[in-house]
Amino acid sequence: MSLPQFKLLRPRALEEALALLAKHAGSPAATRVVAGGTDLIPSMRQKLFEPEYVLDIRNVGGLKDIRQTDSGVEIGALASLTAIEQSALLRRRYPVLTEAAATIASPLLRNMGTIGGNICLDTRCLWYNQSLTWRKGCGFCIKKDGDLCHVAPGGTKCWAAFSGDTPPALLCLAAEVEIASAAGTRRMPLSAFYTGEGDAYRKLRQDELLTRIFLPESSADYRGVYRKLRVRGSIDYPLAGVAVVMKRSDGHIADARLAITAVNPAPLLVKGAGELLAGKRLDEALAAAVGDLAAKMARPLTTSALTPEYRREMIRVFTKRAVLAAAEN
Repeated sequence: MSLPQFKLLRPRALEEALALLAKHAGSPAATRVVAGGTDLIPSMRQKLFEPEYVLDIRNVGGLKDIRQTDSGVEIGALASLTAIEQSALLRRRYPVLTEAAATIASPLLRNMGTIGGNICLDTRCLWYNQSLTWRKGCGFCIKKDGDLCHVAPGGTKCWAAFSGDTPPALLCLAAEVEIASAAGTRRMPLSAFYTGEGDAYRKLRQDELLTRIFLPESSADYRGVYRKLRVRGSIDYPLAGVAVVMKRSDGHIADARLAITAVNPAPLLVKGAGELLAGKRLDEALAAAVGDLAAKMARPLTTSALTPEYRREMIRVFTKRAVLAAAEN
């Protein structure tokens, strides 16, 4: 499958990139931003995106650093997934993030892919991530060119699943993101970045870029675990994913946070998990109860080759295992 025709823009500075986005934001075919290209390029080959302009931001300066600050750690959106995985600072202070990054795709793709790209990853569906010919034969779908959701035909919502690995870890760490445009910057919790809709899944305008991620000092030094279901041991996107962070004191759980991915149109913090665990000694029954809570939040549909029932059950299983592993680390 060949790429559609487009004009390639290659800014060297953030200000130039933002000016180009602002200039072309009103074009009939939206400008697409490429950094690593590991998600965008295959989608363009499938004619899911046919932009008039592609903005290549790989050479924009100042967005690849991972650095300690007085308030925590700041990560540039263009930091590679390999850099996240291998960062001694992150491995020591925010280990759940490095563990999640290490599960993404393959070493080659982690060298190319960026943390910003993983946060902004397009939602996926068995009916959507197909060739143009295949999608045309099915009458298209709500997410692209149609008005029917094939996995929930009676509704008007797109249920394409968000399938990033690092966002659930970042949610557990109470991460915030910086979003920049030619008009200025704004900052928001990562939990507010996602809409919960499979089609318009993120709060990012055509003239905006995600530029930085902030990890607060208050989230440092939590024990962290990430567990991921996929068909193959590498390459594949998660079909269910669980991130857990935990602090213990005198044998009791002082604080814990849990997030899930790949079973909803957005990565989600599991509400009530921290309250259920706080102040208690962990045992199999308590870990199983947390697994039940996570499974109740999971809403997998037939967006992948594995059944929704199996994916929901694996959220339950992986949550129990992750909680026990975090307590033992």
